[in-house]
Amino acid sequence: MLYFILLVPLVGGVAAYLFPSNRLRPYFLPLFSGAQLALVLGVVKENSLSAAQGWLFLDPLGKLVLVVISVLFFACLVYAPAYLFKTPEKSNRIFCACLLFLLAILSLVALSRQLELMWVAIEATSLVSAPLIYFNHNNRAIEAAWKFLLICSVGIALALLGTFFLGYSALAGGAPTTLMMDDLVRSAGSLSKPWLHAAFAALLVGYGTKMGLAPLHTWLPDAHSESPAVVSALLSGALLNCAFLAILRVTKILHAAGEGAFADRALLGLGLLSIAFGAVFMARQRDFKRMLAYSSVEHMGILVLGVSMGGIGIFGSFLHLVNNALTKGMLFLVSGNIYGAYHSKSRDDVSGAIRRLPLSGSLFLAGFIAITGSPPFGPFVSEFTILRATFENHRFAVGGIFLFLLMVVFIGMGNTVLAVCQGEPSNEAKATDFHDTFFLTLSPLVLMGIVLLLGLYIPGPLMKLIQGAADDWGGTR
Repeated sequence: MLYFILLVPLVGGVAAYLFPSNRLRPYFLPLFSGAQLALVLGVVKENSLSAAQGWLFLDPLGKLVLVVISVLFFACLVYAPAYLFKTPEKSNRIFCACLLFLLAILSLVALSRQLELMWVAIEATSLVSAPLIYFNHNNRAIEAAWKFLLICSVGIALALLGTFFLGYSALAGGAPTTLMMDDLVRSAGSLSKPWLHAAFAALLVGYGTKMGLAPLHTWLPDAHSESPAVVSALLSGALLNCAFLAILRVTKILHAAGEGAFADRALLGLGLLSIAFGAVFMARQRDFKRMLAYSSVEHMGILVLGVSMGGIGIFGSFLHLVNNALTKGMLFLVSGNIYGAYHSKSRDDVSGAIRRLPLSGSLFLAGFIAITGSPPFGPFVSEFTILRATFENHRFAVGGIFLFLLMVVFIGMGNTVLAVCQGEPSNEAKATDFHDTFFLTLSPLVLMGIVLLLGLYIPGPLMKLIQGAADDWGGTR
């Protein structure tokens, strides 16, 4: 079954590339992503599944990330055909193929239990993401794609160096030389501490670059803002979470070696710095897609902050992984609708979105309320849980800084979102033929409904997934 989870989108990508019709090809996207989602939902009930002599293994944390990736991909790829039909003059052959290849590769990241295999998969995400970022074929898109490739390549090179250091820490400590996760955790007490610290530092910088943690995030605002809406949603809600998963894998080894305090201090520092960067650059941001990109930097900081607190903070972080992916995915899809009606991402040109696109504009406003951690939406529950963890650990200064930065984010985002949603649309915007349609609003509406549900009630199967991942990590509810 694990092989099929990888093969279905891979075969779909090849089929999409070979299929001759530009008009019918986009329908491959929901077809194959839906089939992969069905397979994933079928295997998450299993306690343990492995393949390839243990190189592929579905552990509790991998299950959670894999489900989030598959659900978000299916929602975005249901939206994608209607989005692509708005630009029939552009060839979508490479775009459709790379979307399905990206789904296969991100699934491989979630299933990997061998650190070299995980590194190869994360590196491969860069190769298939760059053509997606460049889809609009303009100067800003090619700049964003090259910046993404160059900066992430430097980061992934550092991650490779860290992987070598991790293997050498076993050799220097007299432990069996291996890069299998389970073996490293079992023999963690025998690993050479200086080499283990060096490995963690290199891996945190390397995968932190891919995750978009400040100050390693410099590729992210351009890539998210210049990509098509579907790609922005998947980069923010799926790719960044897989980089977070890679950091969690390595952090677990340090905790098993008794060096958890060293890892937690680094995660705490980068977490607060990322939230601060996001807050500062969202203030008075005129490009609303770029604003959402900096919001992704902020929320990646919240994820690592929660993990650094331990205990209930881990549960809050894993819950926030779900909430942020779905909310940010919805916001980027809706931002694509707004851009389609106004042909601009600047608040100077965009106003009255609720009047021009009643459903998309209303969802954009609701998404802002949700992503800033306001009740009754899911991010409020997860952010409150992380805040509670800071106070339970007597980290009152950290909790205070966290609250202050969340307030700055709310004010900064609100300044841009309200300018976009309120007022009267321009005559140029009224003259465009773009309107809310069923398939352009179905996925955002469903995602928003799930985010609202998670603020009121967490369904039992999802609670089991999150709690299982937190228990495996030593967290509590």
